[in-house]
Amino acid sequence: MNQPLKGQVALVAGATRGAGRAIAVELGRAGATVYATGRTTRERPSPMNRPETIEETAELVTAAGGQGIAVRVDHTEESEVRSLIERIGTEQDGRLDILVNDVWGGDPLAEWGKGFWEVPLGNGLLMQRQAVHTHITTAYYAAPLMIKRGRGLIVEITDGVGYHYRGNLYYSLAKVGVSHLAQAMAAELKPHGVTALAVTPGFLRSEAMLEHFGVKEENWRDAGEKEIHFLQSETPYFVARAVASLAADPNVAAKTGQLLSSWGLSDEYGFIDIDGRSPHWGRYAEANGF
Repeated sequence: MNQPLKGQVALVAGATRGAGRAIAVELGRAGATVYATGRTTRERPSPMNRPETIEETAELVTAAGGQGIAVRVDHTEESEVRSLIERIGTEQDGRLDILVNDVWGGDPLAEWGKGFWEVPLGNGLLMQRQAVHTHITTAYYAAPLMIKRGRGLIVEITDGVGYHYRGNLYYSLAKVGVSHLAQAMAAELKPHGVTALAVTPGFLRSEAMLEHFGVKEENWRDAGEKEIHFLQSETPYFVARAVASLAADPNVAAKTGQLLSSWGLSDEYGFIDIDGRSPHWGRYAEANGF
């Protein structure tokens, strides 16, 4: 088994499900030790009230060939993030090679089709706290471990390439926020040998999205009857393979500050989705005028 990340240590913040879980697994498949964090454990569910747990993610990482370590962390709580990074530093002799910021939790807070003044302000601000402030806090405590060693990679998972409006003010602010966070971190970390960038998936076929359309992975195409664009969707493992390819690229520093996409990185690195497809949301969106 080819494991280019053997011996490396990764933290995937927000690894309970979706893209975060898949990214943790693919980093493990490449040989990394992966700390998988989130709020849902087998004994203690999060307010999201979903069945996936960080223990399951860690087990999938280990089964793929890495070492999965589940740690319950609420990334909105600074003290918990600080303790997490201290633990990683102690257990891994000060080593942290990869940080993937994928904490989200904003779906229940987004009210589509309404103006920002028509929805509870508290929900909009909470989305920023959960989806942006968590990323800043985690990077704040993780970066010094990378700076000390003069190397490292920080990946911000976002939605969309660029700074366009994404259909909802608070959602747009969160996603544009983490994209710019990657660019700003890149500028300040580059002199220290640390790379920061952002990656977006296309139409993500997550567990929650499959549930929303009333289908499973085995019959996901049936959802095309309700939403034609869903036929261009990708599994979480497509963007996960994008992140793993970046982490294994010895020249990844050349991409610091960039806003990248799963489909563009598939073109560059040659990986495909786990269902054998090569979805290209960018080309599809351009052809359909959105």
